[in-house]
Amino acid sequence: MAISSIDGCIGCGTCVQSCPTDVIRMDPRTGKAFIQYVADCQICHLCRMYCPVDAISITPDKSIPVVVSWG
Repeated sequence: MAISSIDGCIGCGTCVQSCPTDVIRMDPRTGKAFIQYVADCQICHLCRMYCPVDAISITPDKSIPVVVSWG
């Protein structure tokens, strides 16, 4: 599993909008984000970086350094 949890989600949807592989979805019952397609996560860290409440954590075994391209 790449993303270990979305505990503390406030339901803003920022993670869903920032995910380039569309693995995170909003649960219509709870109004909070959940990981729909765990195996498809590319561990780009965008959801974690854009989450306004630091609700997303990535498991250490799958975490890779954040790569920032400066052109």
